[in-house]
Amino acid sequence: MGWFLLALAIVLEVSGTTCMKFSDGFKELIPSVLVFVFCGLSFTAFVYALKTIDLSISYAIWAGLGLALITAIGILYFKEPATI
Repeated sequence: MGWFLLALAIVLEVSGTTCMKFSDGFKELIPSVLVFVFCGLSFTAFVYALKTIDLSISYAIWAGLGLALITAIGILYFKEPATI
């Protein structure tokens, strides 16, 4: 269950971060609200995942996969340049 919650936390965090882009600097209401909803749910799922997974392992996976997914979304969906 801990690994499922960690995966859920990652997906929710990526969703929240993507909504940040859609919010256009918090000018768009729905994406702005979703930033806080998704991030809040992400942290909640992460806290419950920590009951069964070590912090060092879970945070490294959460941060690493989140970063990789956000990078892929930025490049593939938002057509951002893939630069160093």
